[in-house]
Amino acid sequence: MAEASQETTKQAAVAAEPKGALDRFFHITERGSTFGTEIRGGLVTFVTMAYIVILNPIILTSGVDVEGNTLSFPAVSAVTALTAGVMTILFGVVSRLPFGFAAGLGINAFLAFSVVGQVTWPEAMALVVINGVLIVLLAATGLRRMIFDAVPVELKLAITVGIGLFIAFIGFVNSGFVTATGQGSPPVGLGVNGSVFTVPTLIFAITLVLTGVLVAAKVKGGLLIGLVSGTVISVIVEAIAQLGPRTGADGEIANPGGWGLTVPELGGAPFGVPDLSLVGAVSFDLGRVGVVTVVMLVFTLLFTNFFDAMGTMTGLSREAGLADAQGNFPRLKSALVVEGVGAIAGGMTSSSSNTVFIESGAGIGEGARTGFANVITGLMFLLAMFFTPLTQIVPTEVAAAALVIVGALMMAQIKHIDLSDFRVLLPVFLTVAVMPMTYSIANGIGAGFVAWVLIHALSGRVRTIHWLLWVVAAGFVIFFARGPIEAFLGV
Repeated sequence: MAEASQETTKQAAVAAEPKGALDRFFHITERGSTFGTEIRGGLVTFVTMAYIVILNPIILTSGVDVEGNTLSFPAVSAVTALTAGVMTILFGVVSRLPFGFAAGLGINAFLAFSVVGQVTWPEAMALVVINGVLIVLLAATGLRRMIFDAVPVELKLAITVGIGLFIAFIGFVNSGFVTATGQGSPPVGLGVNGSVFTVPTLIFAITLVLTGVLVAAKVKGGLLIGLVSGTVISVIVEAIAQLGPRTGADGEIANPGGWGLTVPELGGAPFGVPDLSLVGAVSFDLGRVGVVTVVMLVFTLLFTNFFDAMGTMTGLSREAGLADAQGNFPRLKSALVVEGVGAIAGGMTSSSSNTVFIESGAGIGEGARTGFANVITGLMFLLAMFFTPLTQIVPTEVAAAALVIVGALMMAQIKHIDLSDFRVLLPVFLTVAVMPMTYSIANGIGAGFVAWVLIHALSGRVRTIHWLLWVVAAGFVIFFARGPIEAFLGV
Protein backbone atom coordinates (compact mmCIF):
# COMPACT_ATOMS: atom_id res chain seq x y z
CA MET A 1 0.00 0.00 0.00
CA ALA A 2 2.80 2.39 0.97
CA GLU A 3 4.65 1.71 -2.29
CA ALA A 4 1.46 2.27 -4.32
CA SER A 5 0.84 5.56 -2.47
CA GLN A 6 4.40 6.73 -3.13
CA GLU A 7 4.08 5.80 -6.81
CA THR A 8 0.81 7.77 -7.07
CA THR A 9 2.41 10.78 -5.41
CA LYS A 10 5.39 10.54 -7.77
CA GLN A 11 3.10 10.37 -10.82
CA ALA A 12 1.14 13.41 -9.60
CA ALA A 13 4.36 15.37 -9.11
CA VAL A 14 5.54 14.49 -12.61
CA ALA A 15 2.15 15.43 -14.06
CA ALA A 16 2.34 18.80 -12.26
CA GLU A 17 5.76 19.67 -13.68
CA PRO A 18 5.82 22.45 -16.31
CA LYS A 19 5.73 21.20 -19.88
CA GLY A 20 8.36 23.41 -21.46
CA ALA A 21 9.61 27.00 -21.24
CA LEU A 22 6.28 28.55 -22.27
CA ASP A 23 4.48 26.63 -19.53
CA ARG A 24 7.03 27.78 -16.94
CA PHE A 25 6.92 31.40 -18.13
CA PHE A 26 3.15 31.70 -17.84
CA HIS A 27 2.80 29.32 -14.82
CA ILE A 28 0.15 27.35 -16.69
CA THR A 29 0.56 23.98 -14.96
CA GLU A 30 1.43 25.67 -11.67
CA ARG A 31 -1.97 27.35 -11.63
CA GLY A 32 -3.79 24.15 -12.49
CA SER A 33 -4.51 25.04 -16.09
CA THR A 34 -3.64 23.63 -19.50
CA PHE A 35 -2.80 25.12 -22.90
CA GLY A 36 -6.19 23.99 -24.18
CA THR A 37 -8.01 25.66 -21.31
CA GLU A 38 -6.04 28.91 -21.78
CA ILE A 39 -6.77 28.97 -25.51
CA ARG A 40 -10.45 28.34 -24.87
CA GLY A 41 -10.57 31.02 -22.18
CA GLY A 42 -8.77 33.51 -24.41
CA LEU A 43 -11.26 32.92 -27.21
CA VAL A 44 -14.22 33.37 -24.86
CA THR A 45 -12.77 36.63 -23.54
CA PHE A 46 -12.36 37.90 -27.10
CA VAL A 47 -15.90 36.94 -28.05
CA THR A 48 -17.34 38.82 -25.08
CA MET A 49 -15.08 41.84 -25.68
CA ALA A 50 -15.33 41.99 -29.48
CA TYR A 51 -18.27 44.39 -29.32
CA ILE A 52 -15.87 47.18 -28.31
CA VAL A 53 -14.51 47.24 -31.88
CA ILE A 54 -17.96 48.48 -32.88
CA LEU A 55 -19.20 50.26 -29.75
CA ASN A 56 -16.09 52.39 -29.19
CA PRO A 57 -16.31 54.06 -32.62
CA ILE A 58 -20.05 54.52 -32.16
CA ILE A 59 -19.37 56.51 -28.99
CA LEU A 60 -16.27 58.41 -30.10
CA THR A 61 -17.62 59.39 -33.51
CA SER A 62 -20.70 60.84 -31.78
CA GLY A 63 -18.55 63.58 -30.27
CA VAL A 64 -18.05 66.82 -32.22
CA ASP A 65 -15.00 68.72 -31.03
CA VAL A 66 -14.65 72.45 -30.46
CA GLU A 67 -13.71 72.98 -34.12
CA GLY A 68 -16.63 70.93 -35.43
CA ASN A 69 -14.58 67.88 -36.36
CA THR A 70 -15.55 64.23 -35.88
CA LEU A 71 -13.52 61.03 -36.01
CA SER A 72 -13.73 58.47 -38.81
CA PHE A 73 -15.69 55.34 -37.86
CA PRO A 74 -13.51 52.85 -39.81
CA ALA A 75 -10.34 54.48 -38.44
CA VAL A 76 -11.55 54.36 -34.82
CA SER A 77 -12.63 50.74 -35.27
CA ALA A 78 -9.19 49.81 -36.61
CA VAL A 79 -7.19 51.55 -33.86
CA THR A 80 -9.56 50.16 -31.23
CA ALA A 81 -8.70 46.62 -32.34
CA LEU A 82 -5.00 47.43 -32.75
CA THR A 83 -4.57 48.95 -29.30
CA ALA A 84 -6.66 46.28 -27.60
CA GLY A 85 -4.58 43.56 -29.25
CA VAL A 86 -1.20 45.06 -28.40
CA MET A 87 -2.11 45.99 -24.81
CA THR A 88 -3.80 42.66 -24.08
CA ILE A 89 -0.71 40.75 -25.21
CA LEU A 90 1.64 43.12 -23.37
CA PHE A 91 -0.33 42.79 -20.15
CA GLY A 92 -0.43 39.01 -20.44
CA VAL A 93 3.33 38.75 -21.02
CA VAL A 94 4.30 41.21 -18.26
CA SER A 95 1.75 40.36 -15.56
CA ARG A 96 1.03 36.70 -16.55
CA LEU A 97 -2.64 37.42 -15.74
CA PRO A 98 -5.70 36.68 -17.97
CA PHE A 99 -7.13 40.20 -18.04
CA GLY A 100 -8.04 41.53 -21.48
CA PHE A 101 -7.53 45.20 -22.39
CA ALA A 102 -9.62 47.54 -24.53
CA ALA A 103 -10.97 51.09 -24.62
CA GLY A 104 -12.71 51.91 -21.33
CA LEU A 105 -16.39 52.71 -21.79
CA GLY A 106 -16.67 55.35 -19.07
CA ILE A 107 -13.67 57.30 -20.33
CA ASN A 108 -14.61 57.23 -24.00
CA ALA A 109 -18.06 58.61 -23.17
CA PHE A 110 -16.51 61.33 -21.00
CA LEU A 111 -14.22 62.29 -23.88
CA ALA A 112 -16.98 62.30 -26.50
CA PHE A 113 -19.64 64.14 -24.52
CA SER A 114 -17.69 66.38 -22.14
CA VAL A 115 -14.07 66.94 -23.11
CA VAL A 116 -14.20 67.62 -26.87
CA GLY A 117 -16.69 70.41 -26.35
CA GLN A 118 -13.72 72.38 -25.02
CA VAL A 119 -10.77 71.03 -27.03
CA THR A 120 -10.05 69.29 -30.33
CA TRP A 121 -9.87 65.51 -30.64
CA PRO A 122 -6.03 65.49 -30.84
CA GLU A 123 -5.91 67.69 -27.72
CA ALA A 124 -8.40 65.44 -25.91
CA MET A 125 -6.21 62.44 -26.64
CA ALA A 126 -3.22 64.38 -25.27
CA LEU A 127 -5.10 64.67 -21.98
CA VAL A 128 -5.56 60.89 -22.01
CA VAL A 129 -1.80 60.46 -22.50
CA ILE A 130 -1.06 62.80 -19.58
CA ASN A 131 -3.48 60.82 -17.44
CA GLY A 132 -1.64 57.62 -18.40
CA VAL A 133 1.77 59.06 -17.53
CA LEU A 134 0.50 60.02 -14.07
CA ILE A 135 -0.90 56.52 -13.52
CA VAL A 136 2.43 54.95 -14.52
CA LEU A 137 4.30 57.24 -12.09
CA LEU A 138 1.93 56.39 -9.25
CA ALA A 139 2.34 52.68 -9.97
CA ALA A 140 6.12 52.79 -10.46
CA THR A 141 6.70 54.72 -7.20
CA GLY A 142 4.57 52.28 -5.26
CA LEU A 143 1.99 54.90 -4.28
CA ARG A 144 -0.74 53.16 -6.24
CA ARG A 145 0.09 49.90 -4.46
CA MET A 146 0.01 51.70 -1.11
CA ILE A 147 -3.46 53.02 -1.88
CA PHE A 148 -4.47 49.54 -3.02
CA ASP A 149 -3.20 47.99 0.24
CA ALA A 150 -4.93 50.63 2.35
CA VAL A 151 -8.34 49.49 1.15
CA PRO A 152 -10.08 47.20 3.71
CA VAL A 153 -10.60 43.65 2.53
CA GLU A 154 -14.38 44.01 2.96
CA LEU A 155 -14.42 46.84 0.41
CA LYS A 156 -12.27 44.82 -1.98
CA LEU A 157 -14.77 41.97 -1.77
CA ALA A 158 -17.65 44.41 -2.16
CA ILE A 159 -15.98 45.72 -5.32
CA THR A 160 -15.97 42.18 -6.71
CA VAL A 161 -19.66 41.72 -5.92
CA GLY A 162 -20.52 45.14 -7.29
CA ILE A 163 -18.69 44.45 -10.53
CA GLY A 164 -20.61 41.19 -10.83
CA LEU A 165 -23.89 43.04 -10.50
CA PHE A 166 -22.63 45.70 -12.91
CA ILE A 167 -21.62 43.08 -15.48
CA ALA A 168 -25.03 41.41 -15.22
CA PHE A 169 -26.81 44.75 -15.57
CA ILE A 170 -24.80 45.58 -18.70
CA GLY A 171 -25.85 42.20 -20.08
CA PHE A 172 -29.52 42.79 -19.31
CA VAL A 173 -29.45 46.25 -20.89
CA ASN A 174 -27.46 45.20 -23.97
CA SER A 175 -29.89 42.34 -24.57
CA GLY A 176 -32.99 44.50 -24.35
CA PHE A 177 -34.22 42.45 -21.40
CA VAL A 178 -34.05 45.63 -19.30
CA THR A 179 -34.96 48.92 -21.02
CA ALA A 180 -35.47 52.56 -20.13
CA THR A 181 -39.15 53.41 -19.74
CA GLY A 182 -38.72 57.10 -20.50
CA GLN A 183 -40.67 57.89 -17.34
CA GLY A 184 -39.63 59.25 -13.99
CA SER A 185 -40.90 56.17 -12.21
CA PRO A 186 -40.06 53.43 -12.83
CA PRO A 187 -36.98 54.49 -14.84
CA VAL A 188 -36.39 50.98 -16.18
CA GLY A 189 -38.59 47.98 -16.89
CA LEU A 190 -38.73 44.52 -18.43
CA GLY A 191 -38.45 44.59 -22.22
CA VAL A 192 -41.17 46.71 -23.76
CA ASN A 193 -44.29 47.38 -21.67
CA GLY A 194 -43.30 44.65 -19.23
CA SER A 195 -42.74 41.81 -21.69
CA VAL A 196 -39.94 40.31 -23.77
CA PHE A 197 -40.81 42.07 -26.99
CA THR A 198 -38.15 41.22 -29.57
CA VAL A 199 -36.75 38.07 -31.13
CA PRO A 200 -33.14 39.10 -30.30
CA THR A 201 -34.07 39.42 -26.63
CA LEU A 202 -35.73 36.00 -26.79
CA ILE A 203 -32.50 34.57 -28.24
CA PHE A 204 -30.65 36.20 -25.33
CA ALA A 205 -32.92 34.34 -22.92
CA ILE A 206 -32.43 31.05 -24.79
CA THR A 207 -28.65 31.51 -24.82
CA LEU A 208 -28.68 32.40 -21.12
CA VAL A 209 -30.59 29.25 -20.17
CA LEU A 210 -28.51 27.03 -22.45
CA THR A 211 -25.22 28.43 -21.15
CA GLY A 212 -26.46 28.28 -17.57
CA VAL A 213 -27.28 24.59 -17.93
CA LEU A 214 -23.85 23.87 -19.42
CA VAL A 215 -22.04 25.78 -16.66
CA ALA A 216 -24.17 24.15 -13.95
CA ALA A 217 -23.33 20.73 -15.42
CA LYS A 218 -19.62 21.75 -15.41
CA VAL A 219 -19.31 21.05 -19.12
CA LYS A 220 -15.85 22.06 -20.32
CA GLY A 221 -16.15 24.99 -22.68
CA GLY A 222 -19.70 25.65 -21.51
CA LEU A 223 -19.49 29.39 -21.98
CA LEU A 224 -17.91 29.10 -25.42
CA ILE A 225 -20.41 26.44 -26.51
CA GLY A 226 -23.24 28.67 -25.36
CA LEU A 227 -21.86 31.69 -27.23
CA VAL A 228 -21.29 29.75 -30.45
CA SER A 229 -24.70 28.09 -30.23
CA GLY A 230 -26.43 31.40 -29.64
CA THR A 231 -24.60 32.95 -32.59
CA VAL A 232 -25.53 30.08 -34.91
CA ILE A 233 -29.17 30.39 -33.87
CA SER A 234 -28.99 34.15 -34.45
CA VAL A 235 -27.51 33.77 -37.94
CA ILE A 236 -30.24 31.28 -38.90
CA VAL A 237 -33.02 33.48 -37.48
CA GLU A 238 -31.69 36.56 -39.28
CA ALA A 239 -31.41 34.68 -42.56
CA ILE A 240 -35.08 33.65 -42.28
CA ALA A 241 -36.71 36.66 -40.61
CA GLN A 242 -34.48 39.51 -41.91
CA LEU A 243 -34.89 41.47 -38.68
CA GLY A 244 -32.19 44.04 -39.49
CA PRO A 245 -30.65 46.61 -37.13
CA ARG A 246 -32.60 48.34 -34.38
CA THR A 247 -31.30 51.83 -35.15
CA GLY A 248 -31.28 53.79 -38.39
CA ALA A 249 -28.47 55.78 -40.01
CA ASP A 250 -29.24 58.77 -37.77
CA GLY A 251 -28.79 56.69 -34.61
CA GLU A 252 -32.50 56.81 -33.74
CA ILE A 253 -34.52 53.64 -33.10
CA ALA A 254 -36.21 52.89 -36.42
CA ASN A 255 -36.88 49.17 -35.93
CA PRO A 256 -37.71 48.26 -32.30
CA GLY A 257 -37.68 44.54 -33.11
CA GLY A 258 -34.21 44.56 -34.65
CA TRP A 259 -30.75 43.66 -33.40
CA GLY A 260 -28.65 45.88 -31.16
CA LEU A 261 -25.10 46.79 -32.15
CA THR A 262 -24.48 43.95 -34.59
CA VAL A 263 -26.62 42.10 -37.10
CA PRO A 264 -25.66 38.37 -37.25
CA GLU A 265 -25.48 37.91 -40.99
CA LEU A 266 -22.95 36.52 -43.44
CA GLY A 267 -22.15 38.46 -46.55
CA GLY A 268 -19.79 40.97 -48.12
CA ALA A 269 -16.01 40.91 -48.05
CA PRO A 270 -14.70 38.99 -45.04
CA PHE A 271 -11.66 41.22 -44.60
CA GLY A 272 -10.15 44.60 -45.49
CA VAL A 273 -7.03 46.74 -44.99
CA PRO A 274 -7.29 48.61 -41.63
CA ASP A 275 -7.21 52.43 -41.58
CA LEU A 276 -4.52 53.39 -39.05
CA SER A 277 -4.43 57.11 -39.85
CA LEU A 278 -5.32 58.06 -36.27
CA VAL A 279 -2.13 56.57 -34.82
CA GLY A 280 -0.08 59.48 -33.49
CA ALA A 281 -2.82 62.07 -34.08
CA VAL A 282 -2.17 63.80 -30.74
CA SER A 283 -1.59 67.50 -29.96
CA PHE A 284 -0.19 68.78 -26.66
CA ASP A 285 -0.93 72.39 -27.59
CA LEU A 286 -3.54 73.01 -24.90
CA GLY A 287 -3.37 76.79 -25.01
CA ARG A 288 -7.04 77.20 -25.93
CA VAL A 289 -8.07 76.21 -22.39
CA GLY A 290 -6.75 77.38 -19.05
CA VAL A 291 -4.54 75.46 -16.65
CA VAL A 292 -7.42 74.98 -14.21
CA THR A 293 -9.55 73.38 -16.92
CA VAL A 294 -6.74 71.03 -17.92
CA VAL A 295 -6.19 70.05 -14.28
CA MET A 296 -9.88 69.31 -13.71
CA LEU A 297 -10.19 67.29 -16.92
CA VAL A 298 -7.07 65.25 -16.15
CA PHE A 299 -8.22 64.84 -12.53
CA THR A 300 -11.52 63.33 -13.69
CA LEU A 301 -9.77 61.06 -16.18
CA LEU A 302 -7.27 59.97 -13.52
CA PHE A 303 -9.84 59.06 -10.91
CA THR A 304 -12.07 57.21 -13.34
CA ASN A 305 -9.13 55.30 -14.84
CA PHE A 306 -7.38 54.64 -11.52
CA PHE A 307 -10.24 53.15 -9.57
CA ASP A 308 -12.10 51.45 -12.40
CA ALA A 309 -8.94 49.47 -13.12
CA MET A 310 -8.19 48.73 -9.48
CA GLY A 311 -11.69 47.51 -8.84
CA THR A 312 -11.80 45.43 -12.00
CA MET A 313 -8.44 43.75 -11.36
CA THR A 314 -9.45 43.02 -7.76
CA GLY A 315 -12.66 41.37 -8.88
CA LEU A 316 -11.10 39.38 -11.71
CA SER A 317 -8.18 38.14 -9.60
CA ARG A 318 -10.59 36.86 -6.97
CA GLU A 319 -12.75 35.21 -9.60
CA ALA A 320 -9.63 33.47 -10.96
CA GLY A 321 -8.60 32.33 -7.48
CA LEU A 322 -5.30 34.23 -7.76
CA ALA A 323 -5.86 36.75 -4.96
CA ASP A 324 -4.88 36.28 -1.34
CA ALA A 325 -7.04 37.07 1.68
CA GLN A 326 -6.19 40.77 1.36
CA GLY A 327 -7.10 40.94 -2.31
CA ASN A 328 -3.50 41.09 -3.57
CA PHE A 329 -2.52 39.08 -6.64
CA PRO A 330 0.73 38.05 -8.40
CA ARG A 331 2.87 40.76 -10.06
CA LEU A 332 0.53 43.48 -8.83
CA LYS A 333 2.98 46.36 -9.35
CA SER A 334 3.74 45.32 -12.92
CA ALA A 335 0.02 44.99 -13.63
CA LEU A 336 -0.65 48.50 -12.36
CA VAL A 337 2.21 49.97 -14.41
CA VAL A 338 1.06 48.28 -17.61
CA GLU A 339 -2.49 49.46 -16.97
CA GLY A 340 -1.15 53.02 -17.01
CA VAL A 341 0.65 52.28 -20.25
CA GLY A 342 -2.74 51.29 -21.65
CA ALA A 343 -3.95 54.85 -21.13
CA ILE A 344 -0.88 56.23 -22.90
CA ALA A 345 -1.30 53.80 -25.81
CA GLY A 346 -5.00 54.59 -26.10
CA GLY A 347 -4.30 58.30 -26.26
CA MET A 348 -1.51 57.91 -28.83
CA THR A 349 -3.79 55.87 -31.12
CA SER A 350 -6.93 58.00 -30.51
CA SER A 351 -8.82 54.92 -29.34
CA SER A 352 -9.31 56.38 -25.83
CA SER A 353 -7.71 55.08 -22.65
CA ASN A 354 -7.30 51.29 -22.67
CA THR A 355 -7.85 49.48 -19.41
CA VAL A 356 -8.68 46.07 -17.97
CA PHE A 357 -12.08 44.84 -19.15
CA ILE A 358 -14.56 43.28 -16.78
CA GLU A 359 -15.65 40.99 -19.62
CA SER A 360 -12.40 39.09 -19.01
CA GLY A 361 -14.42 37.35 -16.32
CA ALA A 362 -16.04 35.29 -19.09
CA GLY A 363 -12.65 33.80 -20.04
CA ILE A 364 -11.80 33.27 -16.39
CA GLY A 365 -15.12 31.52 -15.94
CA GLU A 366 -14.05 29.28 -18.82
CA GLY A 367 -10.88 28.35 -16.94
CA ALA A 368 -8.26 30.94 -18.03
CA ARG A 369 -5.70 31.51 -15.26
CA THR A 370 -2.60 32.88 -16.99
CA GLY A 371 -1.36 35.52 -19.40
CA PHE A 372 -1.25 32.95 -22.20
CA ALA A 373 -5.02 33.42 -22.54
CA ASN A 374 -4.27 37.10 -23.10
CA VAL A 375 -1.95 36.24 -25.96
CA ILE A 376 -4.81 34.40 -27.65
CA THR A 377 -7.26 37.26 -27.00
CA GLY A 378 -4.75 39.83 -28.23
CA LEU A 379 -4.02 37.94 -31.42
CA MET A 380 -7.74 37.74 -32.12
CA PHE A 381 -8.03 41.52 -31.73
CA LEU A 382 -5.13 42.04 -34.14
CA LEU A 383 -6.82 39.73 -36.62
CA ALA A 384 -10.05 41.65 -36.05
CA MET A 385 -8.42 44.67 -37.70
CA PHE A 386 -8.52 42.74 -40.97
CA PHE A 387 -11.68 40.72 -40.35
CA THR A 388 -14.02 43.33 -38.92
CA PRO A 389 -17.07 41.79 -40.67
CA LEU A 390 -16.48 38.53 -38.80
CA THR A 391 -16.27 40.28 -35.41
CA GLN A 392 -19.71 41.71 -36.14
CA ILE A 393 -21.36 38.31 -36.50
CA VAL A 394 -21.78 37.70 -32.75
CA PRO A 395 -24.80 39.79 -31.78
CA THR A 396 -24.75 41.85 -28.60
CA GLU A 397 -27.71 39.89 -27.29
CA VAL A 398 -25.74 36.63 -27.34
CA ALA A 399 -22.61 38.14 -25.74
CA ALA A 400 -24.89 39.64 -23.09
CA ALA A 401 -25.91 36.15 -21.91
CA ALA A 402 -22.29 35.36 -21.03
CA LEU A 403 -22.03 38.61 -19.05
CA VAL A 404 -25.06 37.68 -16.93
CA ILE A 405 -23.59 34.23 -16.21
CA VAL A 406 -20.26 35.76 -15.16
CA GLY A 407 -22.00 38.36 -13.04
CA ALA A 408 -23.80 35.60 -11.16
CA LEU A 409 -20.51 33.79 -10.55
CA MET A 410 -18.86 36.93 -9.16
CA MET A 411 -21.79 37.61 -6.83
CA ALA A 412 -20.82 34.48 -4.90
CA GLN A 413 -17.94 36.40 -3.29
CA ILE A 414 -20.41 38.12 -0.95
CA LYS A 415 -20.41 35.01 1.24
CA HIS A 416 -16.90 35.96 2.43
CA ILE A 417 -18.03 39.33 3.89
CA ASP A 418 -19.16 39.51 7.52
CA LEU A 419 -22.14 41.87 7.35
CA SER A 420 -23.06 41.67 11.04
CA ASP A 421 -21.41 45.07 11.72
CA PHE A 422 -23.38 47.97 10.21
CA ARG A 423 -20.13 49.93 9.85
CA VAL A 424 -19.24 47.33 7.25
CA LEU A 425 -22.72 46.65 5.90
CA LEU A 426 -23.56 50.18 4.70
CA PRO A 427 -20.30 50.89 2.80
CA VAL A 428 -20.49 47.42 1.23
CA PHE A 429 -24.11 47.97 0.24
CA LEU A 430 -23.34 51.37 -1.29
CA THR A 431 -20.38 49.97 -3.22
CA VAL A 432 -22.47 47.15 -4.67
CA ALA A 433 -25.60 49.20 -5.38
CA VAL A 434 -24.10 52.39 -6.80
CA MET A 435 -22.05 50.65 -9.51
CA PRO A 436 -24.98 49.37 -11.61
CA MET A 437 -27.29 52.23 -10.66
CA THR A 438 -24.85 54.88 -11.94
CA TYR A 439 -23.27 52.67 -14.62
CA SER A 440 -19.81 53.33 -13.19
CA ILE A 441 -17.37 51.19 -11.22
CA ALA A 442 -15.56 54.32 -10.02
CA ASN A 443 -18.76 55.81 -8.56
CA GLY A 444 -19.46 52.64 -6.59
CA ILE A 445 -15.94 52.50 -5.22
CA GLY A 446 -16.07 56.18 -4.30
CA ALA A 447 -19.38 55.84 -2.47
CA GLY A 448 -18.03 52.89 -0.51
CA PHE A 449 -14.76 54.62 0.39
CA VAL A 450 -16.40 57.84 1.57
CA ALA A 451 -19.04 55.95 3.57
CA TRP A 452 -16.39 53.70 5.17
CA VAL A 453 -14.29 56.65 6.34
CA LEU A 454 -17.18 58.75 7.62
CA ILE A 455 -19.03 55.95 9.43
CA HIS A 456 -15.90 54.54 11.08
CA ALA A 457 -14.61 57.99 12.04
CA LEU A 458 -17.91 59.18 13.51
CA SER A 459 -18.62 55.95 15.38
CA GLY A 460 -15.41 55.80 17.37
CA ARG A 461 -13.24 53.75 14.97
CA VAL A 462 -11.08 56.56 13.61
CA ARG A 463 -7.85 54.74 14.55
CA THR A 464 -8.70 51.86 12.23
CA ILE A 465 -8.70 54.08 9.14
CA HIS A 466 -5.47 54.11 7.11
CA TRP A 467 -4.31 57.66 6.40
CA LEU A 468 -4.26 56.97 2.67
CA LEU A 469 -7.92 56.03 2.83
CA TRP A 470 -8.59 59.52 4.18
CA VAL A 471 -6.76 61.01 1.20
CA VAL A 472 -8.57 58.83 -1.32
CA ALA A 473 -11.96 59.52 0.27
CA ALA A 474 -11.26 63.26 0.15
CA GLY A 475 -10.29 62.89 -3.50
CA PHE A 476 -13.59 61.15 -4.22
CA VAL A 477 -15.52 63.92 -2.47
CA ILE A 478 -13.87 66.35 -4.91
CA PHE A 479 -14.59 63.93 -7.76
CA PHE A 480 -18.28 63.77 -6.88
CA ALA A 481 -18.47 67.56 -6.46
CA ARG A 482 -16.49 68.42 -9.58
CA GLY A 483 -19.54 69.99 -11.27
CA PRO A 484 -20.07 72.73 -8.65
CA ILE A 485 -16.30 73.14 -8.32
CA GLU A 486 -15.93 73.72 -12.05
CA ALA A 487 -18.86 76.15 -11.99
CA PHE A 488 -17.33 78.04 -9.04
CA LEU A 489 -13.95 78.26 -10.75
CA GLY A 490 -15.58 79.22 -14.04
CA VAL A 491 -14.10 76.29 -16.04
